[in-house]
Amino acid sequence: MPRTIYTDSPLGRTVQEPTRYDPELLYPIERAQTRAGMNHPVPSHGGDIWNAYELSWLDARGKPIVAMGRFTFPMDSPNLIESKSFKLYLNSYNEERFELADIVRQRMQLDLARVSGKPVHVEILPVRPAYELSCQAMPGTCIDDQEITIQTYESAPGLLCNTTPAPFVRETLVSELLKSNCPVTNQPDWASLQIQYSGARIDRAALLAYIVSLRRQNEFHELCVEKIYGELMRACQPETLFVYARYTRRGGLDINPWRANFQPERINQARTLRQ
Repeated sequence: MPRTIYTDSPLGRTVQEPTRYDPELLYPIERAQTRAGMNHPVPSHGGDIWNAYELSWLDARGKPIVAMGRFTFPMDSPNLIESKSFKLYLNSYNEERFELADIVRQRMQLDLARVSGKPVHVEILPVRPAYELSCQAMPGTCIDDQEITIQTYESAPGLLCNTTPAPFVRETLVSELLKSNCPVTNQPDWASLQIQYSGARIDRAALLAYIVSLRRQNEFHELCVEKIYGELMRACQPETLFVYARYTRRGGLDINPWRANFQPERINQARTLRQ
């Protein structure tokens, strides 16, 4: 059953490295619990894309196999997976023997679906082709050169506004300045942020000041993106809105949530320089 507090999670505590496959290491956190008190518009589409860069197991003869894993959780799964528990779970494969990579993939799909409460898309990518996935900046116009004076580092959605006048536009804006903090350890989480929208033009200076105001926000990656989506939707009322954050790697994992009020044709999977 999902836990309702974080005190018994492995995050922020010294734990033993697993020596054998153990799906019980996965620690679920109820999304409803993390969303409690968040009073803003809810996105209709979204997902959480996890990349694992330290995935390994043994073949049938005991020879190590290394790979990259990609795990896509639906936004509406009942539970999040706590990140350190996910890392420990993946490490529990390190000394287990499997005849085929597809057996590993299927086992992971079953375990993650059971704990998260919804089907999870699992990809296992060979390391050599994965090297060809070169780093790229998130597509869009970077707004980080706006001349602004910062007044607060506490969440300030009241800063958000449209320009005056506010013509209808379709544009993609990007910032490298998003920072929030882990709600358990208070360690910093850094991300590149992409906002794609259509509607009345959003004031870029105000948007950047709002992004910077999240610098002390204690929130999981997924909920931080939902917060940005909801507060943008409430304040600026775009016709379409897509918010996507690619967080920097921690413990061999990066988490990349996206939220939207439409289904995008594709989600860009290119790693940023900081990933």
